[in-house]
Amino acid sequence: MDEKTAQAPTGAAGSVPRAIVVMGVAGCGKSAVGKALAAAEGVVFVEGDRLHPPENVARMASGEPLTDQLRESWLDAIGERIADLAGSGQGVVAACSALKRSYRERLRGFRRDIVFVYLEIDPVTAKRRVDARKGHFMPASLVDSQFAILEPPGADEQALTVDATRPVADIVSAVASLLAGAKS
Repeated sequence: MDEKTAQAPTGAAGSVPRAIVVMGVAGCGKSAVGKALAAAEGVVFVEGDRLHPPENVARMASGEPLTDQLRESWLDAIGERIADLAGSGQGVVAACSALKRSYRERLRGFRRDIVFVYLEIDPVTAKRRVDARKGHFMPASLVDSQFAILEPPGADEQALTVDATRPVADIVSAVASLLAGAKS
């Protein structure tokens, strides 16, 4: 699983994309990579999990996967936060599963220039990571449901795919290089 681009992100030479969404299934490292990438780029980090409505958190905590309809207000909250920050001139990196193309399109409805960083991981590793987490509402039993609906970014999407099993620092370095190379 080497790094690859779906469609090279575009932007002004030397600029960082205003909006990046680190995406993938539970356990791929969205939050860790997102925080580290935001710190490296000197931009704001948005933790998508914190924007879930309480009823969604309760459903997931009880082992119930979310439906497309239940995700709508959550995706809108993330999209609004990204648009507000980017609209005020701040760079932003958000962590959001964005598992389906329709979810990514919904987010792009708030900001067309979002670049997605897809953290690709296998089901066994994702389950092991989720099972090892402490204090998170998402149980390992829901990992399979996420893989069942996962639609990796297509070649026509503005997205980068990175191997999520690599160390966070290596992922951040690879993403920064890919983004810089796409702009030159």
